[in-house]
Amino acid sequence: MSLLSCTACPRLADFLAASRARYPGYYCRPVPAFGDDHPRLFIVGLAPGLHGANRSGRPFTGDHAGILLYETLHAFGYGSRPESSSGDDGLILAGCRISNAVKCVPPENKPETGEIKRCNVWLQAELAGLPASTALLALGLIAHKAVLMALRLKPGAYPFGHGAVHLLPDGRSLHDSYHCSRYNTQTRRLTPEMFRAVFQRIWVDSTR
Repeated sequence: MSLLSCTACPRLADFLAASRARYPGYYCRPVPAFGDDHPRLFIVGLAPGLHGANRSGRPFTGDHAGILLYETLHAFGYGSRPESSSGDDGLILAGCRISNAVKCVPPENKPETGEIKRCNVWLQAELAGLPASTALLALGLIAHKAVLMALRLKPGAYPFGHGAVHLLPDGRSLHDSYHCSRYNTQTRRLTPEMFRAVFQRIWVDSTR
């Protein structure tokens, strides 16, 4: 079974079907990863947004959460443009790839535990195909736990914290950041300066 034909989560499959009927111009399928096939940085978010990636077919594209992310990627040389508005806007990522813990849009942007576990097989395959030197960046606690699940690591040994850096048994590093969601950025739980500091640490570590 391919990712695009996956219907392993009945609730998400039903929600996608309803979304296709309501928004016939939307992508409304599992959203694949986007970016460089051989990245230095692999970013994992939560799930597609209803009017963002679920509409555009590209992670973090067309919704508020993508504003800060793509601005920052451009500032650090990963993105050819500082914004990502649609799947055909010409944006190219170099040295970076973006995915999500859950590939299908969930109702109210809240995937259930079983859905995260079932979808983890796709994240496992993505991580297994990365170069050994790739740095990992988890945006939020759910993404952090999904990465550890995919790598079969105990979450208690790698506690989530904004700005935390975890050295993993395979030699890769897992960096944590609060998710760049509308709520987090508007409440200033996550500021642009805080977000850039995470990327600065990743860049410094990659040049050592």
